[in-house]
Amino acid sequence: MSRLPAALRTRALAAAYPVYYRLPHRVRMWLVRWVAPTYTVGAVVLVRDAGADRLLLLRQPPGRGWSLPAGLLARGESPVEGALRELAEESGIVLAAEQLTAAVPNALVHHRGRWVDLVFEATVPAAGTRLRVDGAEVLEAAWHDLAALPPLTRQTERLLGCYGIGPAAGGGAGAG
Repeated sequence: MSRLPAALRTRALAAAYPVYYRLPHRVRMWLVRWVAPTYTVGAVVLVRDAGADRLLLLRQPPGRGWSLPAGLLARGESPVEGALRELAEESGIVLAAEQLTAAVPNALVHHRGRWVDLVFEATVPAAGTRLRVDGAEVLEAAWHDLAALPPLTRQTERLLGCYGIGPAAGGGAGAG
């Protein structure tokens, strides 16, 4: 309907809304869910070393590139809670909510894949931070110099580029 000329769209909506609002609430909700796009929401954490220009990266199966601590939000979980949970599960780093800040931009919408990454940042002293991985979900966690990043997954390269980091730096906030 958004491709219709504005005047025609206005007339169509003026005719449709009275019909829509006469429908039972359940039917209206079903229609909204059927028509509205749905997105999967995940949380990503950019963890920087407080003592140097280094970034925490993870190597996950199948191990073809390095990525950031990230994962999908559980039902009813806030983005901050999800980010903290994923960071702890994947790297062993346990932080308080106050230690996370929203990255700018905070939300990266991936229209083709229909998911949204909510990105957070944290700074921790790498020297005093013990990294712990489970060997199943994450094979390795390590600090990497921002000027010499290892091979990254394509998605991680794009995401970091939105924040001026890595080979795709300057890629803008349209993550695709």
